[in-house]
Amino acid sequence: MTTVLCVPQWQGSASSKAPQLMTGARRAAELVPADAVVTVPVLETGGDKTAGIRAFDALVENQQLTRKALAAIDDRVITIGGDCAVDIPSIAAAHARYGDALTVLWIDAHPDVYSPQTLPSGAFHGMVVRALLGDGPAALTPEQPLSPEQVIIAGERAGDASEHEYLAKTGLRRYGVDDLERAFDGLHGPVYVHIDLDVLEPTAFGATCYPEPNGVQPQRLIDLVSQVNDIIGAAITEHAPSSDDVNPDEADVIHRLGAALTH
Repeated sequence: MTTVLCVPQWQGSASSKAPQLMTGARRAAELVPADAVVTVPVLETGGDKTAGIRAFDALVENQQLTRKALAAIDDRVITIGGDCAVDIPSIAAAHARYGDALTVLWIDAHPDVYSPQTLPSGAFHGMVVRALLGDGPAALTPEQPLSPEQVIIAGERAGDASEHEYLAKTGLRRYGVDDLERAFDGLHGPVYVHIDLDVLEPTAFGATCYPEPNGVQPQRLIDLVSQVNDIIGAAITEHAPSSDDVNPDEADVIHRLGAALTH
């Protein structure tokens, strides 16, 4: 049994298009094969910048609401965002269940290891992996952090110098677009797969807030994800459609990625 958990949060992004993530989350949630869909009633308003994090209070409240929704679900969960911070509670729940055996495969054009000191915008979606490792504000950081050995970053091509310094210091495994297949070599469960849609080549999928050139072709990613055994949870995030009209090609990509995650 699989439940889609729709978390239409936008406050973690600093993009002018961030509110479109609400629509994107709801559309994407309808496209992923599942036995049920649960939508978290997240706050839709912004908030003040606190401790270097924009909309801090809203993000804290949204995490609490997401944890409450997760507590009532006993299925495998596919979390649909919204910005990249939406699946911190889902990953924390998976870590509590599977412990150090859990691997988190973070598929993203960005490594998301900024800190409030290195990201002036305060956009928390750029700090998520760092928070998962225990290096984030207490109210947004899991009580049981992941170890660097549990995290693989794949498809990254847009991190800045401070992020790459952090990756080197922590020893996080990082693979780009050219060597993407290496991120999947020997990968076995339990695996949690996070997909930020900006990992994709924007000429093939452009409905994101931060498109980066020279990305992964959708079919290549779908094929790789389909080969992963024992996906115990996953997320698809950062879908930001620019109009009320559904793009059938982009909808097809999300549907097939969802099918690969739930195979």
